[in-house]
Amino acid sequence: MAADSTAAAAAAAATPAPAPAATVQVPRGQVDLIDFIDWTGVECLNQDSSHSIVNALKQSLRDDEGLYLASDSDEQLLIYIPFMQVIKLHSALFKGPEEEGPKTIKLFSNKEHMGFSNVNDYPPSDTLELSSDHLIENKPLPLKYVKFQNVRSLTIFIEDNQSGSDVSKIHKIALYGTTVDTTNMKDLKKIEEH
Repeated sequence: MAADSTAAAAAAAATPAPAPAATVQVPRGQVDLIDFIDWTGVECLNQDSSHSIVNALKQSLRDDEGLYLASDSDEQLLIYIPFMQVIKLHSALFKGPEEEGPKTIKLFSNKEHMGFSNVNDYPPSDTLELSSDHLIENKPLPLKYVKFQNVRSLTIFIEDNQSGSDVSKIHKIALYGTTVDTTNMKDLKKIEEH
């Protein structure tokens, strides 16, 4: 019995502890925009129903390496993310496996109701070409900031993946930027003339 527990202890000691998740260096002056996403309007076309967009986008789920967003019938994904208020988008982080992780990502600011049939009808606000190194670095990529100044919604088109396989996988999508201070006209008081 003592030999069994000694062998189990030796095996446990020989098993390396899981590596801690690398922390993300949030760009200076920017915040994670997760709290400004309008979750009721988030959509993802061509997602595998058992590996949906919430796995890659929601705070508590996107840091779990066992969960991911996966495409269904081919490698393409079309993700629509509305925001509860106007934001300025500075950078984006995409994390995924080296083989099935996204390669070409097109970002569209304020383009609603896009589908696979018309996604190429509009010029993207920015295009990212990710390498397999980008997918494991856990580092946000700066965007063309001038193109993302008054963003009410973001459409993300995953065009292909690193290996050209039929399934794309994304472990994490994080968006960084700031909110735009706007005036709520209802809060203004009418000035009466005397």
